[in-house]
Amino acid sequence: MSAMLSDCHARAAGVFLMFVAVISLPDLSAASEPAVLKYDTFRHHVDKFNAMEPELVVNLVPDVQAWDWMKSRVPLFECPDPQVEETYWFRWWALRKQLRRDEGSGRFVFGEFINRARPVSSALGHHLMEGRWLRDQQYHDDYVLYWFRGQNGAPAERFHRYSQWVQHALWSRWLVTRDTESLTGLLDELVADYGKWETERMRPDGLFWQHDVWDAMEESISGGRKVMNVRPTISSYMYGNASALAAIARLAGREELAKQFDDKAANLRRLVQATLWNSDLGFFGAYTEQLQPIAVREQIGYIPWYFNLPEAGRGYEVAWRQLVDEGGFKAPFGITTAERRAPSFRTRGTGTCEWDGAVWPFATSQTLTALANVLQTRTQTEIGNSDYFDAFLTYSRSHTYDGLPYIGEYLDEKTGAWLKGRDPRSTYYNHSTYADLVITGVVGLIPRPDNTLVVMPLLPAGLWPWFCLDGVRYHGRNLTIFWDAHGTRYGRGAGLRVLVDGQVIAQSQVLERVTGEIP
Repeated sequence: MSAMLSDCHARAAGVFLMFVAVISLPDLSAASEPAVLKYDTFRHHVDKFNAMEPELVVNLVPDVQAWDWMKSRVPLFECPDPQVEETYWFRWWALRKQLRRDEGSGRFVFGEFINRARPVSSALGHHLMEGRWLRDQQYHDDYVLYWFRGQNGAPAERFHRYSQWVQHALWSRWLVTRDTESLTGLLDELVADYGKWETERMRPDGLFWQHDVWDAMEESISGGRKVMNVRPTISSYMYGNASALAAIARLAGREELAKQFDDKAANLRRLVQATLWNSDLGFFGAYTEQLQPIAVREQIGYIPWYFNLPEAGRGYEVAWRQLVDEGGFKAPFGITTAERRAPSFRTRGTGTCEWDGAVWPFATSQTLTALANVLQTRTQTEIGNSDYFDAFLTYSRSHTYDGLPYIGEYLDEKTGAWLKGRDPRSTYYNHSTYADLVITGVVGLIPRPDNTLVVMPLLPAGLWPWFCLDGVRYHGRNLTIFWDAHGTRYGRGAGLRVLVDGQVIAQSQVLERVTGEIP
């Protein structure tokens, strides 16, 4: 298939449009009063973003309305690291720039390219994971319906082109919003989507194959635009989707369907562990169509942990040693998409969407989410909180261009230079998460289906004397999490505190896992 049809090579006309679109924004402030922080404290971030460059593209919410849109939708966050705090607010500001209304269906959608009207489905999972934390879900509700019903009631054109973890992302979204009616109302369509993948990409042995270009990861060392390799991406996605469909089916009271997907997930777990674990490399890797191992470690080998696929206690965590090895994936400006010692590292060129070693925020988001799962759900000695936080800080530091906040497609691992530069299609590239990593990783809120609230910060002890996440809408309640080492920042006592509707339900004098019951 022509490279010109791929996510990275579907060139938008590099022309920015300028028009004024002032919309009416509902007032959500009455339902979003934070317990500790004040929204106006953070307005200066948005004022800076609005002033730092001309607004050459205006979609649904122009810059002049950015703060009004954000202040009642975005959870508040502050910390003593100015770049982390600024990047948190910048990523929400940039996400808002990608919101538009699809002309054909009339639905709200989020773009991937700032200057391209039609959405692309390759990063849909990231969009849902990030967007689940907005207090107002109307835009993401519509966005989901666009993909499943946007073509005269049928799935939108090109929806099924890219590998997806949409079922998992929708279940993860429900763990925050608890909007059962919307989720179970899509169950039959989610099941049909899974079945279509089985028809199109499942092998006789039960594993899944994919061209790397339709994994949205073209020009990789292990893949190809035409070869049907067995990659740890799509089989892990399908495991996560099957597990999610089992949970959604139970939520809908369809136990027989749930058991069917339990079996599918169990079979995929067995196959991925038995077939895609390369014991010589100590890593999950890609295999040829003939199931011959491809002798290179790539960052996609961490994706199984995104869905908690690898069973604990079987030695798989040894793979995480490569994340902190400079011959592995650790580079000055991020986590490389292929191991740095590989003979083919960074040999595919520059500026044409290479996944042969350059740093992609798409992959960084997946890996940090996967690592948080390892650290928060199992006992192991291969990697620790300090490694997570070091990688997170490096990711945060990469969000600059000429000294100003920026997010693009991908960057040089040594210099931090964004490899598309100021290419219009790369600016504000909506292809990764950041706020979700702050909330679930650094702060450590672990979404669950029950009323037990679990918080396990991955912030190492002794680094930040304080932080606060406030105004989080979770299970229909207002949630606040703050750390105040000395009790002087917020005046509510020293230590870690978790509040629901302003009332403390869990606390500790140190940064550690705490639990409480939502009243």
